[in-house]
Amino acid sequence: MRKMFVALSIATAASAIPAAAQSVDPVFTGPRIEGTIGWDNLKAGSSTDVPNGGDRQSTDGFLYGVGIGYDLAVGGVVVGAEAELSDSTAKTGRRSYTQDFGYGRVNAGRDIYVGARAGIEALPGTLVYVKGGYTNARLNVLAGNTNNTETDTNFNLDGWRIGAGAEHALSPNSFVKVEYRYSNYNRANIRYPDGASTGRFDVDTDRHQITASYGFRF
Repeated sequence: MRKMFVALSIATAASAIPAAAQSVDPVFTGPRIEGTIGWDNLKAGSSTDVPNGGDRQSTDGFLYGVGIGYDLAVGGVVVGAEAELSDSTAKTGRRSYTQDFGYGRVNAGRDIYVGARAGIEALPGTLVYVKGGYTNARLNVLAGNTNNTETDTNFNLDGWRIGAGAEHALSPNSFVKVEYRYSNYNRANIRYPDGASTGRFDVDTDRHQITASYGFRF
């Protein structure tokens, strides 16, 4: 139900983009680069059983990364392609396997996102948009009796991301923006220190992020 609500909310926002909007300020077009920070949360998805009716284990941390993109105006709508590479301090608090999260003792590693966005200039100098695309995340397996030692074994997760945000132009060449993103990872494999890996298997992991970015256009 939570996933359906998120998807419907973003679909509703997208449907509000008018077919014949006003012309777009050129500050929202062209190539861009940005730095991003924010809050990062991973947890078991809705299809994962939680034993004894307990709470789903939640892993919170600090997200940081860099993104690039290119936007252009099509009529009164801004459309663009974008990519982001980020990392996170999110880490499980358990020392052994648990169904609550399902990955055992791990911390969040690098996350790659590639997607697209579309938006309108809702106010002078302010763009509101929706976004979506592919995401590949890594979870680094930690030694069971330590907080920070990695074993060089990791989970590689494949999934999709949707989100919405607002971007405000500070000048013709700089901007700030805030976003909410929801990701769901539904396929994974395990990679071992010697380079061997398992076959892909089904997972259900949710990710919620609230981010702020500062960037430049060229």
